[in-house]
Formats: sequence, C-alpha cells, structure tokens
Amino acid sequence: MKKYQMFVNGKWVDAKSGKTMKVMDPGNEEIVAEVPAADVEDVREAIKAARNAFDSGVWTRLEQKKRSEMMLKVVDGLIAKQTEIAELESRSSGATIRKASMIDTPLAVEHFRYFAELAYKKDLFEPLPWINFPSVSWNFVVREPIGVAGQIIPWNFPLLMAVWKIAPAIAAGNCVILKPASYTPLTALELAKIIEEAGIPAGVVNVVTGAGGVVGEELASNPLIDKVAITGSTSVGSRVMELASKTVKKVTLELGGKSANIILSDAVLDEAVDGALFGTFLHAGQVCESGTRLLVDEKIYDKFMDKLIARAKGIKVGYQMDYETTMGPVVSAKQRETVEGYIQAGLDEKAKLVLGGKRPANMKKGFYVEPTIFTDVDNKMKIAQEEIFGPVLSVIRFKTADEAIKIANDSMYGLAGGVWSSDIPHAIEVAKAIRTGTVWINDYHLLNAIAPFGGYKQSGVGRELGTFGFDEYTQIKHIHVAVAPRKAKFWYDLVLD
Repeated sequence: MKKYQMFVNGKWVDAKSGKTMKVMDPGNEEIVAEVPAADVEDVREAIKAARNAFDSGVWTRLEQKKRSEMMLKVVDGLIAKQTEIAELESRSSGATIRKASMIDTPLAVEHFRYFAELAYKKDLFEPLPWINFPSVSWNFVVREPIGVAGQIIPWNFPLLMAVWKIAPAIAAGNCVILKPASYTPLTALELAKIIEEAGIPAGVVNVVTGAGGVVGEELASNPLIDKVAITGSTSVGSRVMELASKTVKKVTLELGGKSANIILSDAVLDEAVDGALFGTFLHAGQVCESGTRLLVDEKIYDKFMDKLIARAKGIKVGYQMDYETTMGPVVSAKQRETVEGYIQAGLDEKAKLVLGGKRPANMKKGFYVEPTIFTDVDNKMKIAQEEIFGPVLSVIRFKTADEAIKIANDSMYGLAGGVWSSDIPHAIEVAKAIRTGTVWINDYHLLNAIAPFGGYKQSGVGRELGTFGFDEYTQIKHIHVAVAPRKAKFWYDLVLD
C-alpha cells in the first residue's frame, strides 16, 4: 500500500492530527493507498499559503510568457508519466484502463497544454471606443486574476477535473487550493508532484485531501478565498453557493444532469445505437452529462430498440484493469446501493426492465452493476427525472420533434443533450431549442479544450474550458484616462464653483 502526503506551500505534509483515509480499488475492494484526512486547521494553512503567494506577486506578476513556459513543463511531466497515471486513475476510480489510457490522460495533457498556451496568448487588455461625453477620455478594460480560488472536484474523472480547475486558474495568475474527492485523490496528488517538479512557486498550487464536510466547507466559507469552483452534485453545489454567498465570492458550479439523447426518425440507425450506448454506459454511467434519457421517435422505435438491446448485451463488464473490459464497476458500495435503489424505483413505477438490473453473477468482489435498460418510461418517473450516476438508461417514445424538445426541457437540469439525424439543419434547430449548455449532433460526450462546458438551470453557473473558462478566473477592471485640458472639465464646476 502506497502512502501519500498533501501538498501545501510547496511541501509534502501529513494532516496535523495524523488522521488518514484509505483509497480502495472499486473493482476488487483492495486498498490501493493511504492519504491524509485534513482538518480545518490543515485547510487554513493551505489557504494562508495560497493567499501569501498571491499577495506576494510571485506568480501573479510574473510575465505571461514565463507562466506559460512553466505550465508547459507540467505538460511535459504529464506526458512522461502518462502510463503510470492512467493505471493509477483506473485502479482508484474504476475507470477501465482503456478509458484511462485513451481518454482521461490524453485529454488531461491536451487541456493543460491549451491553458498553458493561453496563459501567453490571451490578451488581457481590451480598448474601448474613444468617447467625448461626459468628457473626452481614453478608456480600456484589463482582466486581472481574482486571487485565491478554492476548488472542489468529483470522483468520476479525477485527473481531468483537476486539470480543468487548476490549469485555467493559474494560467490567469491565480493561486489555488484543490480538494480532490475522498474516493479518488491519487492522480491529483501525482499532478501536484509534476507541478512541483516544473518549478511553479510554492503556494501557487496546493492539494488538500479530506472529507467534503471539512475541507470543502472551509474553502467555500473562508473569507481569504476569493472564488470557489466545484464540479459535483446539485445539492452540494447549492450548499457551496450558500456558504460562498456570505462573503460574496464568485462561484463556478458544474453540477448534475439528466440529459436527453434524441433519436429522430431519419437518424442513421447503427450509428445512433452505438452513440446511445456510448452516451449512457461510458464509465458505468458515472458522467454528469450522460444521455441517460433516450428519446426515440415512434416511427423507428421497435427496430431501434431491437438493435440497441442486442448491442448492449455485448458490453463486457469486468475488472477495469483488464484491457478487454468495456465497463467497470461504480466507484463504491454506497454508489452501487444508490443505483440499485433507482432500479427498484423504476420497477415500482412500472417501467419495463428489458436488460440488466442486477449485479453480475460472476463478479464476487467489486461494486458492479449490469448495464440496465428500462422502456415504457414516462418522463415524470423518478428514473427519468433524477440523476442516477450509474449504468441505467430510461427510454421514452415521442411522436414529433416538438414533443421530443418538450420532454427534453421538462427537467430541473440543463447540462447537455444529443440529437441524431441525417438532416443537419433540422438537427441544429432542435439543438437550439433544447435548454442545455452543450448539445452534440450525431455524437456524444466529445469535449474539447476550446469549447465551453457548463449548464443551464440547476446544472450550474458559469463555464469551464476555452477562453470562457479562463475568463471565469478573472476580474474586469475599467481604467479611464482623461485627455481634455483641466479647464474643459466643466463637470468639476458642480462642486468647485
């Protein structure tokens, strides 16, 4: 068993109390590592370190080019340790080694690279039009770093989420304290090692492990924190927003989803079937923007469902470190119980279980759930309205595109969605009518560094990725320069004459 320490003020430290937490492999229930369990005093030490680093200007006043160069060294470090990190990501989170190797680590590299380059390329100066009223003046806007950011990430994509939080924040000149999820802190700590090796100054990036009720609450409420960013459930996001409001912090909240994946009658059937399965069962459904409500036009419903169920039976459930496995476990025993509770709710509400619904009989250890599909689902049912965060698909029929849009929008969430059609102009019109932050047409889950990601309604506030995500970590300052002679400043006469 490997033992880790927290990264605070450029040093590796234990919790002051000596308390620790175990990290378990959800595929076989073996203990992978031990990490510190921080108390409030530990969190405050990290906040103080970040505050001092920011106020000193050691990072903030560094030339943009130099910040960029140091961040690119982090990219080099991630590339050098890509295989090792992918294996650790897989073992701790339950992600299949295929996903960790082909999606998680490559995306982490490219997204960190994007923000490293943006740190130099982004123009932080914006001139405004010349004005002559109320006085002749030159005006411009500068973007400045917010200050100290508290960042809270989930357990489903631990490395990628750490990159999404840290990279734009430090690219903009901020200092951060990152709290990884208790289940999956290891790759965030490995990232901190790479950041240390890249020479980024002490206190700029701090990683504190511990319970959300301790670390997260302190980050959200501490007055020395200027911004808090979280990816997590809507209930936790609401609590963070409540705590942050007491000191009027800026917040970025990327929260829950119950995304609708719409199959129109002119969709290419085989492609749409594969897209629907990928949209739901990637990472055992533990993806916030998963297309877990599948809306299928009644004109192709029977043919589509025959293909979908037959194809879903080929999903290979197994230990995530086996390269042949295409779906691994959910992250914990608690999460499996939650998923099983929703499956029972679907049965209780008379949805039709057409596939799965149980634990795999051959998997005696680990937290596995079979790929599960319900049909005859009404959008008012619990399994259609609440985020399950597991491998459960709810299928709903519709008659017209307008009805599909209405069903898609009948949700407290608005994170993502999909449209499958051969008529691209029509698909775009449908996509525009869906009240979500991201809509894929003839694709699903594909996120890239330049495009914004975030939600409508109770799926969140603000955006991540792209220049949009960078700007979330900046303040806008207006500077006014008078260019008229003093005698022309007749406004002064209101007071002085």
